[in-house]
Amino acid sequence: MSTNYWLNIKSSTKTLLKGLSITLRHFFDARHSKASIDVKEENYFEKQNGISTIQYPHESMPVPDNGRYRLHNEIDDCIVCDKCAKICPVDCIEIESIKATETFGKTSDGTPKRIHAAKFDIDMGKCCFCGLCTTVCPTECLTMTKTFDFSEFEIDDHVYSFANMSAADILAKQKELAAYEEEKAKAKESKGSSGESPRPKPVAKPKTTTATTGKPKFKPRAPKPKKKDD
Repeated sequence: MSTNYWLNIKSSTKTLLKGLSITLRHFFDARHSKASIDVKEENYFEKQNGISTIQYPHESMPVPDNGRYRLHNEIDDCIVCDKCAKICPVDCIEIESIKATETFGKTSDGTPKRIHAAKFDIDMGKCCFCGLCTTVCPTECLTMTKTFDFSEFEIDDHVYSFANMSAADILAKQKELAAYEEEKAKAKESKGSSGESPRPKPVAKPKTTTATTGKPKFKPRAPKPKKKDD
């Protein structure tokens, strides 16, 4: 037998024992679960031993606070500007607004509120999590939260409504707006028929002619000098 034969047996045995020792070490470490800590912890990468399986949904892995998952609208700070619905590339935001006859409140940053939100629905089944709607929001009432688990049995349950107006409130505000616009139109009509003299039309300036200015209309051109024959 050659020397290489025994060297191969030695190398195979060594690598086999090395692999079995790693497997045995993980076998004993599997007697307990891995510690569930946040990625911001200093010893996050030191807690690698143990079973990664958790008893979901009773247990869950910690999610960073800046996670961008389910959308949330703080309706009290919403001015119903419709910018989020216009910029959404998949049209997952549906808004119905009612103009108010006067300012009825202010947001947390002092922006006056002049439009009621009769409907503000977000269909998370369509959302592509691009975050464009949160970027254009002027009052920063629309945010992406760290709630990542919102699975449902029915697709319609992915539609989240944030408007807090009841059907009676919506009807009352619509009637109030219609009465206000009708009263405004009547006031405009009565103002036009109250006998006020109409504004005088601006007088057109007379056209300048040769008779009025004494100058010729066209400036005469001097004749070009003829070339002398050679």
